[in-house]
Amino acid sequence: MDWSPFDIIYEDESLVAMNKPCHILVHPTKISEDTVSVLPLLEQQLDMRLFPIHRLDRPTSGVLLFAKSSAAAAHLSEQFRKQDVEKVYLAIVRGYVEEQAVVDYAIGDPDDKSKPKRDAVTHYTRLAQSEVPYAINKYPQSRFSFVKAMPKTGRRHQIRRHFAHLRHPIMGDKRHGDIKYNKFFLKKWGWNRLFLHAYSLSFLHPNNHQLIHLEASLNQDFVAALERLLLNKGLEKMEKI
Repeated sequence: MDWSPFDIIYEDESLVAMNKPCHILVHPTKISEDTVSVLPLLEQQLDMRLFPIHRLDRPTSGVLLFAKSSAAAAHLSEQFRKQDVEKVYLAIVRGYVEEQAVVDYAIGDPDDKSKPKRDAVTHYTRLAQSEVPYAINKYPQSRFSFVKAMPKTGRRHQIRRHFAHLRHPIMGDKRHGDIKYNKFFLKKWGWNRLFLHAYSLSFLHPNNHQLIHLEASLNQDFVAALERLLLNKGLEKMEKI
């Protein structure tokens, strides 16, 4: 698959941010067989060395931030470590969720069960809900919710695991989701992605300490899913919350 050029949503002398597509790793890892990742491709596209600040899971799309120097990277990484960065995600989940709620549920490393669980907190707001005439399970209709999730901690797979814990898994999640729903989406519409999108990041610029707010627009398949599932009214509500 030809990934580049990537969609650059912000760039200055210290930072660059892109709208990451789904299905691609942020950077190479020893445990993955992937031969392609964002970091080397973006460095080649911009012809410069970059320093990754945070990660998004391979199947997650959205705002991805890099620094152009180790000093800027250290400053931004400290904001992430102190949980001073405001992160907003958008997701389509199974069933009807509460209008607003806080998930306070400790989680461990998904790849190493021996490691102790760590505190994990996610706030969320329901943007829309729908009931559509598709018999995916035992009922003639299926219910969905479009949510805005704001993780206060940064554990691996946090949002995915929190909604799975609530029995409202994110659609398209092959690891923590609902297999029947995922198969239905693929067969019915050809959707083969995780419907989780890192919509925005807000943080202080490492040089002048001014507030920076970045947004990454939803791609066409995510918007198409909202329309098919009658959840697109949530896009209007999203900007008002």
